[in-house]
Amino acid sequence: MMMMLRSLSRPLERCLGVRAGGDALMWHADLKPHASGDFSIAVVQANNCLEDQSQVFTSPFATYVGVYDGHGGPEASRFVNKHLFPFLHKFATEQGGLSADVIKKAFNATEEEFLRLVKRSLSVRPQIASVGSCCLVGAISNDVLYVANLGDSRAVLGRKASGDKENTVVAERLSTDHNVGVEEVRKEVEELHPDDSHIVVYTRGVWRIKGIIQVSRSIGDVYLKKPEFYRDPIFQQFGNPVPLKRPVITAEPSILIRKLKPQDQFLIFASDGLWEQLSDEAAVNIVFKNPRAGIARRLVRAALQEVAKKREMRYSDIKKIKKGIRRHFHDDITVIVIYLDKHRGSFCNKRTKQNAMGCTVAPVDIYSFNADGGDEDLLQKIT
Repeated sequence: MMMMLRSLSRPLERCLGVRAGGDALMWHADLKPHASGDFSIAVVQANNCLEDQSQVFTSPFATYVGVYDGHGGPEASRFVNKHLFPFLHKFATEQGGLSADVIKKAFNATEEEFLRLVKRSLSVRPQIASVGSCCLVGAISNDVLYVANLGDSRAVLGRKASGDKENTVVAERLSTDHNVGVEEVRKEVEELHPDDSHIVVYTRGVWRIKGIIQVSRSIGDVYLKKPEFYRDPIFQQFGNPVPLKRPVITAEPSILIRKLKPQDQFLIFASDGLWEQLSDEAAVNIVFKNPRAGIARRLVRAALQEVAKKREMRYSDIKKIKKGIRRHFHDDITVIVIYLDKHRGSFCNKRTKQNAMGCTVAPVDIYSFNADGGDEDLLQKIT
């Protein structure tokens, strides 16, 4: 970890990828190296402002992945995109490496910094108190995988089946969907609020906390965590005041730590825009059965083809729909596929380690192709 941090002080290659032909709202980077193999990333925009943000940091010693699915606006996901990884590096340096405690501290520090931003901005932008973001992070270091999650973005592992099914792959979900549409999550929230019979209600076709939000954990959404914000006259003029006795959502991540095994083939990190259209098994089979180059883009297109099928449209028609209007058909979608090749021979491992130095940050907005200097800003914070 310490060597990785020192290596990040060198200039990082800017890898912004390209727009996908035929779809002005899709961006992708087909295949890049990381310490244990290759990775691919793709994003399609549906909202007027892209609310999904994502990034991959690679060095010869570790790989970091982040998928941040914003809601209520792009401010929280953009904030997480610039601040979470520097906090991870800071606490990992102080404690001598990655751990569950380091990850929790980084999530908490990001939440607290965003809270400070909200306090400073409330008088001029009261709506920022109702902006939030899901947060999915993966890290691979010393053959150990860390997955931390807030909200309903998802990480899925593709691993070879054992026994007679060696030529097949099994999907293993590594993250928890913090969405009250899941019965277990709904019960968890209800048990935390036994004195509030309306803590979770079914409205507009789905279950929502206080009739407003589906996810039970996030960065931001300050008005659902801090009673003083929903009581603030400035916010009440703009927002939808909700009586709160205590926070109804949290920023406490679920964390999984797993030693990587030789049968582990690849990881899929994606916002819920993908999982609304494809099952874990369908996504894993697409990755397993197709060439690596452009695999993230292939997953996004498979999701859009499902959207078209449900609407009895052609995929080519979906691609013509403008941002904003397109949100009525599907959500922003971000997909990152990480191949795990380290156990397949020293030559491949040596090759990828030699080239696995870089930073890939998806554009802040696909339509304008604006990356907002995100990777330079982030590198400056880390170093």
